Amino acid sequence: MSASATSGKSLDLFSWFYKHENMETKKAVEALSALAQEHRLAVFRLLVREGPNGLPAGAIAERMAVPPPTLSHHLAHLERAGLLRSWRVERRIFYAVDVEGTRRLLTFLTEDCCQGHPEICGYRSGGGCRDDHHLSQSEVRDVAQRAGVDPQHG
Repeated sequence: MSASATSGKSLDLFSWFYKHENMETKKAVEALSALAQEHRLAVFRLLVREGPNGLPAGAIAERMAVPPPTLSHHLAHLERAGLLRSWRVERRIFYAVDVEGTRRLLTFLTEDCCQGHPEICGYRSGGGCRDDHHLSQSEVRDVAQRAGVDPQHG
């Protein structure tokens, strides 16, 4: 294989990684931007509490005391950002948290946690929280030392 062919392949690979990383960043910024508004954040948190069955748009509007046209705008913004999903049942539109979209955002935010040792902060590799908040500070230090990181000095 010629040097130019090899160079072209590495450039293609570099371009793919560059585009992939930028796309992940762009999606994360879009999701965080969607949550950076009081009503949208409140709607998102409400739907997190409701779980996968979600709520019809009318019930969300009542609970949030937001006019339906305004709420519709906020729901669409959250859905475009990949944080909500919607479906129609007869004449009603239901909304629920998009668990995978939310998980992707959380994974993106924590993937480099603690210099590649997310278990120090209570995260699993690849994202997701562990329920280890019962650990004392010395037990957290033990986890960090096993990972080769001193949590007090970085």
